[in-house]
Amino acid sequence: MKPGQSARSLRGMVTSPHAVASQSGIQVLAAGGNAIEAAIATVACLCVSHPHFCGLGGDAFLLIGNAQGQVQAISGIGQAAADISGYPQHGGMALRGPRACLTSAATVDALGQAFVLSQQQGGRQSWSALLAPAIALAHTGYAISDSERFWLQFRLPERAALPDIYHHFGSQDPRQALPPPGHVRRQPALGRSLELLAARGPRDFYEGELAKQLARGLQAAGAPLRASDLARTRARTEAPLAVAYRGGELLSLQPPTQGMSTLQAMGILQRFEVHRVAEGSAQHYHLLVEAIKQAFLDRNRYLGDPEFGAVPLARLLSDAHLDAGAATIRPDQALPWPQPYQSGDTVYVGTADAMGNTVSLLATVYYDWGSGVLVGDTGILWHNRGAAFSLEPGHPNCLAPGKRPFHTLNPGMYRKQGRVQLLYGTQGSDGQPQTLVALLTRLIDYGMDPLQALARPRFLLGKTFSDSQDALKLEDDVPESVVAALRQCGHRISLLPAQNALMGHPGVIRLDPQSGLIMGAHDPRSDGLAIGL
Repeated sequence: MKPGQSARSLRGMVTSPHAVASQSGIQVLAAGGNAIEAAIATVACLCVSHPHFCGLGGDAFLLIGNAQGQVQAISGIGQAAADISGYPQHGGMALRGPRACLTSAATVDALGQAFVLSQQQGGRQSWSALLAPAIALAHTGYAISDSERFWLQFRLPERAALPDIYHHFGSQDPRQALPPPGHVRRQPALGRSLELLAARGPRDFYEGELAKQLARGLQAAGAPLRASDLARTRARTEAPLAVAYRGGELLSLQPPTQGMSTLQAMGILQRFEVHRVAEGSAQHYHLLVEAIKQAFLDRNRYLGDPEFGAVPLARLLSDAHLDAGAATIRPDQALPWPQPYQSGDTVYVGTADAMGNTVSLLATVYYDWGSGVLVGDTGILWHNRGAAFSLEPGHPNCLAPGKRPFHTLNPGMYRKQGRVQLLYGTQGSDGQPQTLVALLTRLIDYGMDPLQALARPRFLLGKTFSDSQDALKLEDDVPESVVAALRQCGHRISLLPAQNALMGHPGVIRLDPQSGLIMGAHDPRSDGLAIGL
């Protein structure tokens, strides 16, 4: 991909936040593999090269489409430990450390289920072959990314709470706080764990030799998870959620993900003639922000694991409810916004092949560096998604044994005239629906190509881990006149530098069903790369 251009191809596309991972995926496509196989190889490499955002010890979500436009979802969410005694007495959820290793990790099972689906659809690659690039990367090493150095620098004030991270990923030179740019990192312990998975299959993570090592390491660290919790872990294959938009439909994941939030916000925007509003104007940003507010109010009120309490999806995504949400938006007045914020980070992978198969995938360890716990001698960093639980009795996301926590991850697809035409997703926790409404209006309503849409200024609403104000954060390449007009509507504005790494790292693939052209890009704020075959 040339600077300033989206990647283009007629044969296949991979986009991810790390060039080496994208290259591994494109090599699978070049060898005749399909989009699912390319996605597995890509995210396996990211589990090595992007340890601050994803890993084998985390969760993952996939939307998988075929040439006929049929889409199914795989929701890989680890469940809370069976024994959670003591948590209500500690005044809040543990954010880091062993007690933050509260939920099992479903990434490996989600990828395993995707692999089975690939085989059913004529996939040619073996499971071990798809993990081979990640194994090589772990043993031979890779140059650390700017993103990894950024987050090591960002968390330096919390170094004492993350001893495993700064021992294994920080500088080995006592004269330096961080490894130098381009430092080559090797992870032999993680490589050995990947070799076990390659030889024994994905369920070894939950019921085999690797599961035994993980259970011993988790217990020794003081985590509540046990071998039986790992054995019970299963990703769910489900139908995607859908909402109508501009003659097509947007697809996302079922609860307990916030897929419904992105769909609600876009469903509300469907009630407005967005294309008649100037892109990047105060009115454009105001509509997006106010639609997000309506979706977040419902999310905070209703969203939890539907196996522990019904989520009224039919009503929340109904025309009547979306009409009512749109009717609350005033063109000249912002709704006040002191609402809870969810932190977290992840990686986005999109893949498309020449046969019309597509994958939109997100994988995560929740906070950057997850729980901060490297489990035993496996080299596997465990996530801290359990920190998203509430301890408020009666709350839909209240902690319970075996329950899946609320998840911010929601990769998406746009399907029109029976064909998948857009793949998209982003890192950024609460920022995910916000980034996606900006991207989708630019891609669909304004007809931008992927890189154009990704490069335009974005916003973040409310408190974030970088800013404790209940303000609307804007990148400072938003024109001053737009900022002034938003302030006049009642938005409290806080400016961040343009092309800011805190604004999420989305990726996009656009598929033209008429010409067969595939276009892709990854956020210029990231280290990512889209590669066409």
